[in-house]
Amino acid sequence: MKYDVILFDADDTLFDYGMAEGQAFMNVFAHFGLPTGAEEYAASYQTINRALWADLEAGRVTSAALRVERFNRLFAAHQLDLNPEEFSQAYLRFLGEGTFLIQGAIELCRELAECRLAIITNGFKDVQLSRIQGSPLADTFEQIIISEEAGYQKPAAGIFDYAFEKLGITDKHRVLIVGDSLTSDIQGGINYGIDTCWFNPLGKANGAGIMPTYEIRELAALLEIVRE
Repeated sequence: MKYDVILFDADDTLFDYGMAEGQAFMNVFAHFGLPTGAEEYAASYQTINRALWADLEAGRVTSAALRVERFNRLFAAHQLDLNPEEFSQAYLRFLGEGTFLIQGAIELCRELAECRLAIITNGFKDVQLSRIQGSPLADTFEQIIISEEAGYQKPAAGIFDYAFEKLGITDKHRVLIVGDSLTSDIQGGINYGIDTCWFNPLGKANGAGIMPTYEIRELAALLEIVRE
């Protein structure tokens, strides 16, 4: 095996975050008596949420503030008389139930049983643990590294320091990070001096100037890389 330790991003790498998010958004609006709210406000929410997560990556906002601020901005933009704090708490409970997996995730992890597998993900600890532990991959990972607990967001070196300490890793050359985000997963791995694999199932153009060690379109393709 070329790599002993595989650090997987969670969302949109092994777990289908879009499906979990869509279901949670629909459920939370229905819970607050607005059954068409998910359809009406989804696009606006996505714009607001993406901007805040970019701010989080850059250190301009805290994860605690992001939880509520995205709904505060959404409700202000659409004059919705809802409590952002209560709405956020309910939304995150629903999101934590979203255990949907990317096609091939179970088979890939089974084939990589000889390796040490870990999750390294940005996100909220309670939500991510609920989703991972409620999924068929619950017993797959040696460590689950979550930014909120580590105190650092990918691509910051701090979250990788935290992961390496938790896993007792000393040799960076035997570690591979796999993820769908060029700016967090791949840039973080490059900055830290470990090999990177960009999971790009839709064949998106890479206009970021961030060059991964490998690029794959389907999860099964990772096996050839690891066993090289």
